[in-house]
Amino acid sequence: MLEINQLAVEYRSRKSAPHLALDDVSLSVAPGEFVVALGASGCGKTTLLNTIAGFVAPTRGEVRLNGQPIDGPGHERGVVFQKHALMPWMNVIENVEFGLRLRKMPLDERRRIGMECLRRVGLSQVAQRPVYELSGGMQQRVGVARAIASSPQVMLLDEPLGALDAFTRESIQELLLNLWSDAQRLFFFITHDVEEALFLATRLIIMAPNPGRIVHEIELPFSREYIANRDARATKASAAFIAMRERVLTMIHETSATEEVH
Repeated sequence: MLEINQLAVEYRSRKSAPHLALDDVSLSVAPGEFVVALGASGCGKTTLLNTIAGFVAPTRGEVRLNGQPIDGPGHERGVVFQKHALMPWMNVIENVEFGLRLRKMPLDERRRIGMECLRRVGLSQVAQRPVYELSGGMQQRVGVARAIASSPQVMLLDEPLGALDAFTRESIQELLLNLWSDAQRLFFFITHDVEEALFLATRLIIMAPNPGRIVHEIELPFSREYIANRDARATKASAAFIAMRERVLTMIHETSATEEVH
């Protein structure tokens, strides 16, 4: 269980006034949920994810995982970054098993786990290749494999598909839902793409800026529909999906208009 209680994060700088990135954010997420945070740039999505990851400390409030305060990074939380953040001097399998190596796992064991993770993302055939030889989509798959190698309880994904072409983006969306369905981990994913958010989320949170906060929460069925039918195009073309997309777009536009007024 991930619990966020009245979280506030304020950034301070010697050269500028303090900036309140998040204020009074509360959220409770159970294992097996796929929560997606959606909102315009500056609404605090990445700050919220970084606080859950342990990269940023709360100014007020707290974040707890299974009742324990999060006070830094930990292997129980896997992170996939917006840019793949792979080590270019290592080959694919060495990147995937890097976290296991830091935990001093024996080579044979971490190699077995690393190859299994590559198999799950469809890349076992490129295990020995340098990462710089791979396409952007393949590099992001390596990033996903590295994140799941430590068997994290929570997967945190910071707009990892934003730079990919539409076909590759949809294929990795499907991959993420398959991984989520197989392991029933808790996924927390941030994006500014409405269609992506609707397709992936079991629960959507819409955020607004100044300061960053949650303004809407919506339970969604579409990720589970995809798992049942394995047809992303059919799910995204359904009348219910299109109607929800228009509803969410309206919410976002109304939120933006309110911010402009203030």
